[in-house]
Amino acid sequence: MASIEGAGSSSLPAFPKGNAFRRRARRELGVGYMFTLPSVLLLFLFTLGPALYSLYLSFFSWSLLNHMHFVGWQNFVQLFQMPLFWISVRNSVVFALVVVPTQTVVALLLAAILNQNLPARGFFRLAFFFPAVSSSAVISIIFMWIYNKFGLLNGFLSVFGIVGPDWLGNPSFALSSIMLLNIWTTSGYFMVVFLAGLQAIPAEMYEAAAIDGAGRWRSFSRITVPLLSPSTFFIVVMGIVGTLQMFDQSFIMSQGTGGPLNSTTTIVLLIYQFIFSYGQVGYGAAATVLLFLLILLATLATNWWFKRKLDYL
Repeated sequence: MASIEGAGSSSLPAFPKGNAFRRRARRELGVGYMFTLPSVLLLFLFTLGPALYSLYLSFFSWSLLNHMHFVGWQNFVQLFQMPLFWISVRNSVVFALVVVPTQTVVALLLAAILNQNLPARGFFRLAFFFPAVSSSAVISIIFMWIYNKFGLLNGFLSVFGIVGPDWLGNPSFALSSIMLLNIWTTSGYFMVVFLAGLQAIPAEMYEAAAIDGAGRWRSFSRITVPLLSPSTFFIVVMGIVGTLQMFDQSFIMSQGTGGPLNSTTTIVLLIYQFIFSYGQVGYGAAATVLLFLLILLATLATNWWFKRKLDYL
């Protein structure tokens, strides 16, 4: 018995024990920290650092040309009393509530169609994805020509006897026009995310559903949509973050004014105006902090809803 135990113990690998094990663990931990240190430094330098500095500036009055003066919560109090701030919040929230569900549904439908064995499927995938990798500034300028009172869109409507408005000059249509532009540019990117999710669903599940007599719509609603919930969650969260931070399209298409009548003024555009147009860095920093809290609450609410409604996350 002793010989068997001795033979078995001699064949086992030797592991460090006691102090030697702790020294090896500390050495491996140090190597891990060394590999992650560059990424952590870049994260702090370009993300956490500016965020903390914005929080610091939100408690000061500073116009970039004079000395900073500590004012405490005064910037936040005055910001809440500004009608323009609430207009920007309303525009950003309405923009997110319209764009996020629409681009998600459009992306899902495009992915479901282009996941079929269609002729020229690769061409259509590229065509729908191309706006997502194009310059947002260039696309915004192109759509300014399309939305012009004498532009392509109104020229098309005139064929049917419809007199189109000045899409970007009318407060009733300006924000909606930017919404349409944003949906067109982002649906292709999210379509690719849905395509990846669709291709990960086993074909056997659809075959089993067909044997049970399920049609295409029932298979889509009972198999495809539930199993795409992780992709949907990612798309919704990224859409919320992107729409609440929308700046470039509003800035370019309103020429930096947020007009007409502040109908396209978003929170980020207002932050830009506070700092670079009005020289009120404290107000801009306070608005940045409030925007962060809005995005955080929206993301947490989305996470709670998905975990409550779906069993796949």
